[in-house]
Amino acid sequence: MSEVLRIGVIGVGVMGRPMALNLLRAGFPVAVYARRAAPVESLVAEGAQVFASPAALAAVCDVVITVVTADADVEQVLFGPIGVGTTIRPGSLVIDHSTISPATARRCALRLAGQSVQMLDAPVSGGEAGAIAGTLSIMVGGAVDAFERARPVLSVIGKTLVHVGDRGAGQIAKAANQLAICVTLQGMAEAFCLAQASGVDPARVLEAVRQGPAASRILDVMGPKMVNGDSSAGVESRLHWKDLRIVLEAARRAGVALPAAAIATQTFSALQKSGGERLDSSAIVEVVRRSR
Repeated sequence: MSEVLRIGVIGVGVMGRPMALNLLRAGFPVAVYARRAAPVESLVAEGAQVFASPAALAAVCDVVITVVTADADVEQVLFGPIGVGTTIRPGSLVIDHSTISPATARRCALRLAGQSVQMLDAPVSGGEAGAIAGTLSIMVGGAVDAFERARPVLSVIGKTLVHVGDRGAGQIAKAANQLAICVTLQGMAEAFCLAQASGVDPARVLEAVRQGPAASRILDVMGPKMVNGDSSAGVESRLHWKDLRIVLEAARRAGVALPAAAIATQTFSALQKSGGERLDSSAIVEVVRRSR
């Protein structure tokens, strides 16, 4: 490594903590900020330095990574009273791995550009297992030179790095990814409910379709959970619900109709209203079953 960049990671939860750990083990000096103390303890043991605010962290870092939940969280850590934007140095780079709306990503990037700071929207796919293994797929929006500058960092976090386009393009790619996943989940839930209502064992149907053209990673992971009624959280349904609302907002801005996404959103909304926010997304099968 010709230049050792100091990396700041804001948000060290399910995804951010293993990302920070992999960066530490790759030899990067890593600073972290989290609202709660517990997630940072293992990172401190590996050599991370903890900061009391995003502003304090940004003041000493070359690259600031944000891994938080929603648009409002990103805007708060970047531009709040103790946010990154209050201290970040011109020439620094911000990489946002959160899943937020493309419009918010563009707005944040433009605001940082006014401070001579580049920003990449770089949402990820691969879940906690991919974050731990450093094998995430990363979809990147922003300037090409910023992407190349970030490559040594991103290569530690992910295995597949794709520069999709300009500001916001990474979030469009993630929205498309989540659209495909959630509509597939809707189809799976309906397929298993059809089988059960027709007196056919859904487990046998799953066994059959996994060997044909309908085979997919999501069927392998979520199919058994739907069939067995296992709604212990893998990906909490509230997150897919949030993502579907991002999809529909992007569709509205683009002027396209996404009827399957609208139906899946209704199903996920019903699960939230019934108290299933923190259940695994496979639990939508129960919503479909109740709608008979």
